Amino acid sequence: MPSRGATEPGAVTGASSRALDQGGPFAGKLPGFAPRAEQIRMAAAVEAALQDPSALVIEAGTGIGKTLAYLVPTLQSGQRAIVSTGTKTLQDQLYFRDLPLVADALGVDIHSALLKGRSNYLCLHRMDLALHEGRLPGRTAVAELQAVREWSVQTADGDLSLTPVVTGDSGLMPLVTSTADNCLGSECPRFDDCFVARARREAQEADVVVVNHHLLFADMAIKQSGFGEVLPGAGVFVVDEAHLAPETAARFFSLSLSARQVEDACRDLIAECAGVSGALALLQEPVARTQQMLRELQVVMSDRPAERGPWQELMRSDEVRQGLQGLDTAVIELSRIAGSLEGRTRPLDHGIDRVRDLQAMFDRFDADADPAEVRWYERRGRGFALNITPLDVASTFGGFREQSEASWIFTSATLAVGGDFSHFTTRLGLDDAQTLLLDSPFDYPGNARVWLPESLPEPRDPSWMPRFLDIVVSLLDASRGRAFLLFTSHRALREAAEALEERVDFPLFVQGEQPRSLLLETFRDSGNGVLLGTSSFWEGVDVIGEALSLVVIDKLPFAAPDDPVMEARSDALRRAGGNPFVELYLPEAVIGLKQGAGRLIRDVNDRGVLVICDPRIRTRSYGRVFRESLPPMTPAEEQDEVEQFLRDKT
Repeated sequence: MPSRGATEPGAVTGASSRALDQGGPFAGKLPGFAPRAEQIRMAAAVEAALQDPSALVIEAGTGIGKTLAYLVPTLQSGQRAIVSTGTKTLQDQLYFRDLPLVADALGVDIHSALLKGRSNYLCLHRMDLALHEGRLPGRTAVAELQAVREWSVQTADGDLSLTPVVTGDSGLMPLVTSTADNCLGSECPRFDDCFVARARREAQEADVVVVNHHLLFADMAIKQSGFGEVLPGAGVFVVDEAHLAPETAARFFSLSLSARQVEDACRDLIAECAGVSGALALLQEPVARTQQMLRELQVVMSDRPAERGPWQELMRSDEVRQGLQGLDTAVIELSRIAGSLEGRTRPLDHGIDRVRDLQAMFDRFDADADPAEVRWYERRGRGFALNITPLDVASTFGGFREQSEASWIFTSATLAVGGDFSHFTTRLGLDDAQTLLLDSPFDYPGNARVWLPESLPEPRDPSWMPRFLDIVVSLLDASRGRAFLLFTSHRALREAAEALEERVDFPLFVQGEQPRSLLLETFRDSGNGVLLGTSSFWEGVDVIGEALSLVVIDKLPFAAPDDPVMEARSDALRRAGGNPFVELYLPEAVIGLKQGAGRLIRDVNDRGVLVICDPRIRTRSYGRVFRESLPPMTPAEEQDEVEQFLRDKT
């Protein structure tokens, strides 16, 4: 059904509908292919939207096959297209599997390109610097660097995210990849062999470019700053996993000053002194001074009681203010001294420019705040970042969409709240968009149960966790493991993991103990594992078949009440006469819950149980919005009924 206040695109019986119907080209190309009414409706709506530059927002329930539904009309249109995804996993799947399959079935000849952010590609120049300097973060990095060097002469695309020679969380990664700050561009001594430059050239020549949201919005931010574009112009933009787009856009239209930026700029400036007479002697002391001021500020920041907080709170600390002032002064002095070396070599000039950029960011934080932005900090361990985030990206994004003169398709399994798309469309300025809500074709009533335990107290009650664990242990016994336990906080996850270690015999896979991809792989292979995860496991995770029969969600995923960005947005809504809970916190939580619930049934043959252990979904008036947004699973009244369903499944 269409969202309230929106218009559903008219049905179009066109080429895309015929391609996905009985007797179409996919019947012989895709094993198990069968026409799906919802998929055909979606393809028809996309085809109509491509005939005239417009915006279309589609919630496509799990199992519809939305990838085919937008790729078929997009390729048939003959227009240049950019397809953006929320995760690199889906990006790789689109490029390596889905695009070739659709092109082959339709008999169209397309030139496609896969383009990721520069942090995914090996930087040969920085690899050379790491090999020359030998200053590595640990013994493991020594072996990894040698493996990267050997791989560098074999790879065609330099995509480190697709090779096992080094993991994404390795301390070596920042030393063998580039950032927008430290890239030397055409002045780089290895530019002719640059993997990033090669990937961008291929993208400029391609008919279809597959990117992720980070790159899409980074490209927009680059254009906003007046520099050249990374992505080519296109007639069609498809934004898959679109529920992630508003937050990604806000992040890339933000300004961020981090401890890592300062440390990297200092380290690289010293490295670029090589071969410049007198440069090292001149810069060594001011660089050391800057690094010392940074370390002192890191110590002060690490004592902050919260991992995230508003700028005003930070400024109430004399120690923090003095630390920031000391670092700012050191950067100014470093910039002044380094400036005397300008013009000696291009790499050194680039390093000097980076120090000046740091100085400019400090100046921005010294200036008065704009009412349309929120200033806040975050810290992780000894690292920290100072951020300026716009409260609203709708007008900025709307301007880019208007300039593109293209058709924009936004799709996800979770965009509507109670059938209403306004929370999503308002955040991206899509008030003129047509909307379409398509339910999943899966047999949720027959294959899935949802249980909302009545015996649990409110989440703040001290007895909630022990009673939650009692329920979980009993359910795991019935399901023989094969479960996701999804938490809204790392603290609750750690507490549950520690308790379950003593109470269940099933293998536990706890977020943080292994890289995410490896954790999922070992969970699938175990056959009876129990995976405990927080936000990153609520979405973008596919476990099809017998490995997953039970999903338990601890609490409704409301944003933390002290989140500085949400607080600022709440204040802005309140000043405008709005209701922050109804218009902001509730819609965000509903979409989050829909994502978590979506982990359970990923295939037509999947069966399982969803358990939501927050009594507010039953007892509070807003609980109805959550319940009505869930897939139509059959409610279970008692725990015995749930356990019997799980045992019958096994």
